[in-house]
Amino acid sequence: MIIDIPRQDEILQKPHRIEKDLLGYLAVPEEAYYGVQTQRALENFVLTGVPLAHFPKLIVGLAMVKKAAASANFDTGHLEAKHLEAIHYACDCLINGQYHDQFVVDMIQGGAGTSTNMNANEVIANIGLEYLGYAKGAYEHLHPNNHVNMSQSTNDAYPTAIRVGLQLSHAELVDSLALLQGAFASKRDEFHDVIKMGRTQLQDAVPMTLGQEFGAYATTLGEDIERIAGMYDLLREVNLGGTAIGTGINADPQYANLAVAHLSNVCGHPMRLAADLIEATSDMGAFVLFSGMTKRLAIKLSKICNDLRLLSSGPRTGFNEINLPAQQPGSSIMPGKVNPVIPEAVNQVAYQVVGNDMAITMAAENGQLQLNVMEPLIAYKILESMRLLRRAMDMLRERCVVGITANRERCLELVNQSIGLITALNPYIGYDNATRIARTALETGKGVLELVREEGLIEDALLQEILKPENMVNPRPIVI
Repeated sequence: MIIDIPRQDEILQKPHRIEKDLLGYLAVPEEAYYGVQTQRALENFVLTGVPLAHFPKLIVGLAMVKKAAASANFDTGHLEAKHLEAIHYACDCLINGQYHDQFVVDMIQGGAGTSTNMNANEVIANIGLEYLGYAKGAYEHLHPNNHVNMSQSTNDAYPTAIRVGLQLSHAELVDSLALLQGAFASKRDEFHDVIKMGRTQLQDAVPMTLGQEFGAYATTLGEDIERIAGMYDLLREVNLGGTAIGTGINADPQYANLAVAHLSNVCGHPMRLAADLIEATSDMGAFVLFSGMTKRLAIKLSKICNDLRLLSSGPRTGFNEINLPAQQPGSSIMPGKVNPVIPEAVNQVAYQVVGNDMAITMAAENGQLQLNVMEPLIAYKILESMRLLRRAMDMLRERCVVGITANRERCLELVNQSIGLITALNPYIGYDNATRIARTALETGKGVLELVREEGLIEDALLQEILKPENMVNPRPIVI
């Protein structure tokens, strides 16, 4: 979603309203639910072309924070019932997916997220004004700052909203990961009897089954399901009620606990108030840890996709042990070529996530004193990483993994031709004999089994027993 930003002279030529802020007067499109501070941010920050609306869960998180804050302010007697009702109505609209197109500010912005907070405050105020029967911009009846932002600062409302948005996104990411893990587990079972050569350092190692190989992918992804879930607990600690720097200025003493309790009810996750609100306002450690977890997952996915590309390479001059589903013609000049485009795309997503993690790391480090002003970049990159990973895992599962087939004969052929078979014979003929046989096989082109039989090093019956697939791919007693 790219926002087309009209100039002031263009706005003035169409139906508009004039709003005022600290810097003076500015025209805002008449139909807009945002106001003057959002309009200024629109004109100031023309950077990524990615607006807040690109991340619906962030908008829902903002609405939940504002709804909880209004409830707490009503509980303490500072917000009138009519204002509470209007704010709740507006927030519920946003939570239900309405008016998201009014969140137009660029994800990267100066001001530590103030533009995002004010975009939310203004939209909620104007939706509420219409609910009360007033025109947009009639802020004397419901004010973005005095009512919607009561007892709040950007510095506690915005990071809390990011955390809520991540909590709400958790199920989607974990669901996609679990489905992909399940797809690899299904292939583990399907390929359980396909004997093949394992490889280390891209050289022949020892036999294994294709099922074992795919089972390892299922296991490594399964590990991250629990770890990602565990990381989310770090994001449940919020500084809501700390206001500007964590001291709670302009908020009722009861407000923080009430607001966090209301927020837990609204979002359905057990959020908790940080013990030290000053520390919580400036520290970005939870985001760094969570971003590191997304990087870990991205690296695992990329490694798996590297393997899939190698195992399917060829088809005539590569490994050609598996077939990936063909998704599109592979070349504008080479007829018949089909490329592993799905794993390639996942690789690129992984590189983007790794880059996002570096950006988050530097942004978290670059906070000064009581606030980290780089939170917009942190929010943008964490949300982007989660979205990219979810989409990449769904794509990999649907368009690649579920359709993978095994080239059984090719796998067995490579086993029989491999020098690596000598490792299975090592306990029976000794390391020196095994080394000599391997070297002779490489020099002459003869097979390992052929040379062992020629020299009569092992009785044929024992040799056949050793070379049974089930005996080569699992631990077993050595009987000489």
